[in-house]
Amino acid sequence: MAALRWGILGTGHIAHAFAADLQLAGRQIVAVGSRSTESAEAFAAELAAGSGTRAGAGSGTGSAVPRAHGSSEQLAADEDVDIVYVATPHPFHAAHATMMLEQDTHVLVEKPFTLNAGEAAGLREMARSRGLLAMEAMWTRYLPHMVRIREIVASGVLGEVRTLSADHAQSLPTDPEHRINALPLGGGALLDLGIYPLSFAVDILGPVEQVSAQARVGATGADTEVATVMRHRGGTLSTSLSSSRAAGQNTAHILGTEGRIDVDGIWFADTSFTHTGADAAVHERFAVRGEGRGMQHQAFAAEAAVADGTCEGSALGLDETVAIMELLDTVREQIGLRYPGEDQSG
Repeated sequence: MAALRWGILGTGHIAHAFAADLQLAGRQIVAVGSRSTESAEAFAAELAAGSGTRAGAGSGTGSAVPRAHGSSEQLAADEDVDIVYVATPHPFHAAHATMMLEQDTHVLVEKPFTLNAGEAAGLREMARSRGLLAMEAMWTRYLPHMVRIREIVASGVLGEVRTLSADHAQSLPTDPEHRINALPLGGGALLDLGIYPLSFAVDILGPVEQVSAQARVGATGADTEVATVMRHRGGTLSTSLSSSRAAGQNTAHILGTEGRIDVDGIWFADTSFTHTGADAAVHERFAVRGEGRGMQHQAFAAEAAVADGTCEGSALGLDETVAIMELLDTVREQIGLRYPGEDQSG
């Protein structure tokens, strides 16, 4: 199968980071879309400037001058685009992904997949009915150190895994109009930051049977801190703390009866970890092995899923994505967080 031709919808920080890693891997970015032509043209120009040094590193050919579209509708109508990375604010994920799927275009949707589980289930059914990829861009799942951690846990060398802890704390802007604080844009620490440790816990420990959450709410009504304690199937426990107002070490730990894994900061990015046995001896020290930020690994997984016809993320399928959105809905219900105009049945 020929290399997929990528489109990028959204021109924020995460879109720039993803595009840079795509170019580093030599993938083709043929078009970008934004709410305005000016923003799209500026992004396209930036990508064109970077293509000379980054393109050609992988199986693609790079893209010298991506087309700039001043609306999501224009990008959706671009027949030269095979797959779109949706990097718009959370409340627009479902509509924008739907728009692409309607044009038989695959989608890699930035986390959280949608605003709530109802929207996520709708996208799941639409993608499956059309035989298209709709994959959540939880890039952490595809990083080399996470692949190795899953191998260690699955091998049983940790013995009975008992607990997992992971935090995600950053000092982000306090401007009420900033996306992280604005309820109309799906603001709050939970959906931006807390989703990382919650998804990690589900990945390692399995489905959640019970969750207890507490939060601190800012002046705009968006959560600034959220803490969870979860019981997973089989009785294992996980804890998490996320904050948008205070920076933390952002480490993670998996404890078993025969050993533990300590993931260095920043645990959810391309990083290192130590596997220590119950005898306190270091069994493995995993060093950083990637290039760039590491966001290209999820793109590789998306391309592979399209190529083999499964159209499901290898490390995070649609059923699990929907289950995690249900978990986020439950946490939001416990902390009293609902977004403007949100369907009460969602």
